[in-house]
Parts: sequence; structure tokens; C-alpha cells
Amino acid sequence: MSTPHNSAAKGQIAETVLLPGDPLRAKFIAENFLTDVEQFNTVRNMFGYTGTYNGKKVSVMGTGMGCPSIGIYSYELIHMYGVKNLIRVGSCGAFDPKLNLYDIVLAIGASTDSNYGSQYKLPGIYSATASWELLSKAKKVADENNITATVGNVLTSDVFYGDDMDSWKSWAKMGLLAAEMESYALYCNANRAGVNALTILTVSDSIVNQTETTPEQREKGFKDMMKIALELA
Repeated sequence: MSTPHNSAAKGQIAETVLLPGDPLRAKFIAENFLTDVEQFNTVRNMFGYTGTYNGKKVSVMGTGMGCPSIGIYSYELIHMYGVKNLIRVGSCGAFDPKLNLYDIVLAIGASTDSNYGSQYKLPGIYSATASWELLSKAKKVADENNITATVGNVLTSDVFYGDDMDSWKSWAKMGLLAAEMESYALYCNANRAGVNALTILTVSDSIVNQTETTPEQREKGFKDMMKIALELA
């Protein structure tokens, strides 16, 4: 049952998987939020774990950075391991001046500068969107727990250190809330396969306000995001 990137056996991975980019964040989530944890993957140090949350089986696995990396891991989880709900839990850089550090963004859609969608040979530009089932539930969980969650479009970019450092302003003019690097590929894979996907983001830095969190804060401090994601399981 193993793949070139995942050593899990059949049945070791739950139908719902949380997907942080950082494998150390996956380890932190497993150790601090799940019980009866079993590690199912260490290949390429892309750690994966399965445990229980409120009596329900849930898995968590790192994806790495960028569309190519999450594209590989999410494809295998869907097609080789039967995962039905893929929930990206990550960080983002805010374009919107109203977003502050640690605010939550629920990505209803992902615009992109990536070429990931070209593989589908579509006669136009594909709009990659989240599962309404997961998105509506996530917003409800946030509201019930008094967590402010902003729903909107985000940018999935292939470029972190861009040559044009002001290019984000053009995306901001179109109402995009923030930038990250994985959601477009995740949504494409999920929509193509007919399964559910949602990206939940915590603002780790503000491009417009010039504020940022530390790496340790990004790894361990995003508890509101985890509350929402785990309740979806």
C-alpha cells in the first residue's frame, strides 16, 4: 500500500486529514490535540500521524511548501488511501489592512500565479474553490466559539521572494485577503476527485502592516485554527 512518499499501510489513515505545511507542526498537533496517536509516515521526514479527537479518528500530515509538494501528498491521500476530507491548516501573509496577526481566514477560493491547473487542459482559467460542506461547518464552529473568521479569496503563489515586491497590490485590488502557497493545488485535486477540501489560515504576518510572528509562534500558537479544524473531523 505504500507509495514513494508515504509508508502508511491500508487503514492507517483516517478519512479526514489535517494538512499543515510544516511536518513539525503535524507532530505538535498530534502530540497536543490527539489521543492514542500512531505515527504512520516518516518518509522524507514528512511526518504523518493518526489518533482520535473527541472519540473520532483523525489524521494529520505535513505537506511541504508549494503546489507541487501538496499536490503529491494530497493526490496520494485521496487516490491511494481513500481520504474524503482534506483540511489545510496553515499560515498566510495578509493583504487586507483589517486583518491582524492570529486572525483566521477561511479560503472560499484560491487565485494563483501557478501553472498547476494546466494539466487539466481546460479551455479557460479554472477557479479553484473550497468544499461548501466544510466551509459552512467551519464558519459555524468559529461563530459558536466566538472566533472571528473572515471568509474570502486568497492567493496561492509559487513565489515567496518575488522580483516585484509590490505585485501583491494588484491582487489586493481584486479583493484577495492574503497570500499562501498551497490551496490552489489542494482544491484542484479535491475537486477533480469529488472529495472535500478546505484551507483554514492564521495570519502570521501582514504585508501591508509590516508585522510578523516568529517561527515558534507559527508552529505552536495557532490554537483557534486548530479548534475549528478538529471540530470539522
